[in-house]
Amino acid sequence: MRIILGMLVWVATVSAAEPLRVRLVTGGHSHEPSFYTMFEAMPELKVDVEPHPRAFEGNLMKRVDVLVLYDMIPVSTPEQRDRLRTFAESGKGIVILHHAICGYVDWPWWYENVAGGRYLSTSTYQHDVTIPVKIIGAHPVTAGLQDFTIFDETYKGMWISDKVNVLASTTEKTSDGPLVWVSPFEKSRVVFVQLGHGRQAHQDANYRQLVRQAIEWAGGRR
Repeated sequence: MRIILGMLVWVATVSAAEPLRVRLVTGGHSHEPSFYTMFEAMPELKVDVEPHPRAFEGNLMKRVDVLVLYDMIPVSTPEQRDRLRTFAESGKGIVILHHAICGYVDWPWWYENVAGGRYLSTSTYQHDVTIPVKIIGAHPVTAGLQDFTIFDETYKGMWISDKVNVLASTTEKTSDGPLVWVSPFEKSRVVFVQLGHGRQAHQDANYRQLVRQAIEWAGGRR
């Protein structure tokens, strides 16, 4: 796996032929370096990190199999919209992590059709919460996972489409309930994972498995 962040390059052994090519999009929200260490344990992925404003530059269609969004850009430019929509409508995979649900809130097509949810100006968040996570039904994204608890951040009061397929939820009162869902978007595989704020979540084995399997499913490997 090769992870590129500015001038920093991480290189790890790739064990699988033709690993999934993942572009990890950041920018607009600070986060702990522990987020990147998750991907060191995923040698089946080839990950490059590209922050805004360069996140969607280059030939995404030729270079990327799955976009993983960990950004938070509230206002999108016409160029960003065009490139992101072209990618989504091509059948390529998209995984939306944590605060990325707060992004592109000026773009109804994105949050209504693709993300399946939106953080509102009236929504709230709570740090440092022990969250009980319940796995719902059977799906490749959550395969092998059992109910677990995680120390993380919750969101409440979001708009969530009634068309999403919820894969994990919580009874924690500071949360809306749904934590992981598959988007209703039909042209590509899109997964949202609400968890993933800080180091303790990034180092959690259940969370790492959830993120890896979400990427693999979005990329057609599950």
